[in-house]
Amino acid sequence: MSELSPELIAELQQLTIYVLIVILLVWILFAYNVRKTLLLIKPENQVILPNQAWFLAVPLFNIFWNFEVSKRLAYSFNNEFFDRKVAVEDMPTLQIGNRYAWSFLIYNIPFFPDFIRLLAFILCITYFISYWYKIVQFKSLIEEHEAWKQKQQSDED
Repeated sequence: MSELSPELIAELQQLTIYVLIVILLVWILFAYNVRKTLLLIKPENQVILPNQAWFLAVPLFNIFWNFEVSKRLAYSFNNEFFDRKVAVEDMPTLQIGNRYAWSFLIYNIPFFPDFIRLLAFILCITYFISYWYKIVQFKSLIEEHEAWKQKQQSDED
């Protein structure tokens, strides 16, 4: 078996560090987006505090925390839209959030066969993007409703 050259090993180490930094930045941006979304939800409707979203950027802990955010964010959306009397699906983001959390968990189990982990990785990326997009959609809906409500109040005055 041939050995890898020291230059190749150094380049692979650099590449690994760059990839880990990019992944961490994506998790931080996702956590920031979830936090900003939770700040739009009235405190009495929040089932998770906005600053708890930052736990999504903590490696290893986020394997567990994805399940909690998926559930609590869906409950928060549900409470907020019920309070605002906006007709949306029941428990929005819960299904796609759970799919993302489960695929992320399966991908991070080291003793699963590589094929299963690769499939989980592909699903994880797909569900992550879909989940983030769905959160952004409902965040926009809250912002639009808030703007509409303020416009209604200014028209009455």
